[in-house]
Amino acid sequence: MAAHVGTDGSAGSEGYGGTDARTVPVPRAREQSPEPHAQPHAEPYGAPYVLAVVPARGGSKGVPGKNLARVGGVPLVVRAVRACRAAARVTGVVVSTDDDAVAAAAREAGAGVVRRPAELAGDTASSESAVLHALDAHEAAGGRTPDVVLLVQCTSPFLTAGDVDAVTAAVTDGGADSALTVAPFHGFVWRSPGTAEVAGNRASGDGAHGVNHDEKHRPRRQDRPQDLLETGAAYAMRTAGLRAARHRFFGRTEAVPTDPARVLEIDSPDDLARARALAPLLDAPDFPARDAVDAVVLDFDGTQTDDRVLVDADGRELVAVHRGDGLGVAALRRAGLALLILSTEANAVVATRARKLGVPVVHGTDTKDAVLKQWCDERGIDPARVLYAGNDVNDLPCLRMVGWPVAVADAHPAVRDAARAVTRAPGGRGAVREIAGRLLGPEL
Repeated sequence: MAAHVGTDGSAGSEGYGGTDARTVPVPRAREQSPEPHAQPHAEPYGAPYVLAVVPARGGSKGVPGKNLARVGGVPLVVRAVRACRAAARVTGVVVSTDDDAVAAAAREAGAGVVRRPAELAGDTASSESAVLHALDAHEAAGGRTPDVVLLVQCTSPFLTAGDVDAVTAAVTDGGADSALTVAPFHGFVWRSPGTAEVAGNRASGDGAHGVNHDEKHRPRRQDRPQDLLETGAAYAMRTAGLRAARHRFFGRTEAVPTDPARVLEIDSPDDLARARALAPLLDAPDFPARDAVDAVVLDFDGTQTDDRVLVDADGRELVAVHRGDGLGVAALRRAGLALLILSTEANAVVATRARKLGVPVVHGTDTKDAVLKQWCDERGIDPARVLYAGNDVNDLPCLRMVGWPVAVADAHPAVRDAARAVTRAPGGRGAVREIAGRLLGPEL
C-alpha cells in the first residue's frame, strides 16, 4: 500500500485533496557502524578499579532469547548494564556473550562486549568461567586489571544501582573477600522423598521432610533464626582471589541485604510474566526529561482516538479525538520538538486531523518502522532520542526502534510490555496531553 505523506501538515490521501502527497520508498537497511567502546566512569584518585561483568549468552532452554526479553520495555541485558553504569563504585561494564543481537544491545547501552567462545556458552558452562574469560579478554585488549570484579546477572530484572554499590562496598570498604546480594527469608523449606539428602536433615519415614526446620517443632517466625535467600542478582569478588579459587565464594564472604520485594529470578516463562506484571510497580517512573528527546512520533487510531469508528448509513467513518491532546501537540511544537503522525490507516480523517494540528503525517503505510527510520535519517535524528507513542501490535517495530517507547493506558498487553512508560490516560482521552505534560512540565 502506498504511504500518503504531508511534510507540512497538508497531508494527501486517496480521495482527499491534499497538495503534497507522494509515495515513500522503503529505505534500505543502514550499514552497521563500527563497534563503540564502553565509556568507563571517571575514577577518583586511589579508588579501587571495579569491573562489572554481565554474562548474557544467546541460548536459553527455559526462556528462548531470555537475555533480550523485555521487562518494562527494556531488554534484560540492558537493564543489567544500566544498573551497573548507574552505580557510583563501578568503573567499567562488559557483557560476555556469544550472540550478535545481545552484543548490539549491550553496546547501545554503553557496555563493552567480550565475545564468549562456544565452549563457554553451553548450558553446562559456569558463570565463573565467563567472568574469568572476560577478565582475560579485558586485560588482553589493554584494560587495567581490576581490583574487584562483579558478576551481575541479567535474570534479576529489579536489581538497582544501590544494590550494585552495596555489594561492591562490602569488598572495597568492608574487608570481605567476596560478597553476594541476599534477602530476608522466613519460609519453611521442605524436600520430597528421593531427592539428595543434606547432612542433618533426615526423612520422616517415606514422606516429605523439613530442610531448614524440624517439622515436629513449629516456632513462631520471630523466634526463628533469620535465614537469608541468595537473590542471584550480584556478586563481588577480589580479582586475585577469584583467579585463585575459580569460584565466586572464597575467603570471608559477606551477605548484603536487599529489598525482598524486588527479588525475582527469571528462569521460566511464568517468571518472565510475573516480572512484566511487577515492572510498573517496582520500576522508577521512566519518562524522559525534555532534554533527552528530540522528536515525538504519534500513532493515530487508539492513541489519538479511543480506537472506535462510527459508520453512518452512507458508509462514512467518524472518529472522536480529545481537545486536550490538541493542546498538548501545540505545546510540543512550540517547544521545538520534531513531530510526526504515523499511521497504517489510509482514511482521510488522519490527514485532516494532522492538518488541523499542523503536524506532518505519513499514513496508509504497512511498514511504519521503515518510514520512521527514513524520517529520522532525513532529519539527522537519533532514534534513541525519539519518543514514540502507540497502542497496538503494529506499533511494536517502531517501539523497539526508539529510545523512548510509550504505551497508552489501554494498549495491547504486548505493547505495554514493550514500553518504557505507560500513560495513565487511555488513547483518545488525553494520553497525548499527558505525554506533553510529563515532557514539558505539569503546568501544561
